[in-house]
Amino acid sequence: MSTTEAVEVNGVALGVESFGPQGAPLVLLVGGTTMLSWPDELCERLAAGGRRVVRYDLRDSGESTTADPTEPGYTLRDLAADAAALAGALGGGPPHLAGIGVGGMVAQVAVLDHPGAFSALTLVGTRPVAPGPPDPDLPDHDPVVMGQLFGRQLPDWSDRASVTESAAVGAEILGDDPAAARTLAGRIWDRTPGAAPPVRAANHLGTVFARLDCTPRWRERLPGIAVPTLVVHGARDRFFPVGNAEALAREIPNARLLVLPNTATALPPEAAEQVATAMLTP
Repeated sequence: MSTTEAVEVNGVALGVESFGPQGAPLVLLVGGTTMLSWPDELCERLAAGGRRVVRYDLRDSGESTTADPTEPGYTLRDLAADAAALAGALGGGPPHLAGIGVGGMVAQVAVLDHPGAFSALTLVGTRPVAPGPPDPDLPDHDPVVMGQLFGRQLPDWSDRASVTESAAVGAEILGDDPAAARTLAGRIWDRTPGAAPPVRAANHLGTVFARLDCTPRWRERLPGIAVPTLVVHGARDRFFPVGNAEALAREIPNARLLVLPNTATALPPEAAEQVATAMLTP
């Protein structure tokens, strides 16, 4: 069982969903960009392991405050501050913070900018630099995959079937499960506030991050992360190739690296047990 609500922090409302007992140690899951980036199965497995699990939507996605994703009036550091403020509002002491995809960038900055606000960190399918060209030593997106992915015609954002089918085709290109992607896109569609194409695109593609101010750099600060850190990545990820995870694990002191051999970009439900076990291990 889960419960949903909106929590006001930093002048915005963040849509959150909670699993597990209220008084248990908190695991806070940063959406990438919506909370549905985190599989239900993982949330339920963490809750069964004695945790209170809260996943939430970033601004301009899901049930959080949506203004104009084409001109965000906030920065990456504001999103990191949201994570710290939400942790405080939920109570129960510093939580284990986890971020996936672009949410992993938010999580890195949150731990660096708000020391003491979090007790542990998990980074899934992400990298140590902002969207855009990576550092020379980091593997970039696979150019063939990117050509196929972004060379397609965009879906009709007013048509649910068009959007869900486009998600399935994109998943097949990335090496993810098309059927699961189609179902997930339908759930995201049903939670998207309003019908404006930029809002639909921001929810399904995370396009707001292309317009977000992500400066200054934070990679050089990674050795200052002092909380236990787990880095999780798919061995078959061609969007953020696994070398990005290896860099994170190398540069964050004492970080553990979990590479999922049969995983591409999305975190599949069948990986929930392995990932939860690693997250629950001190």
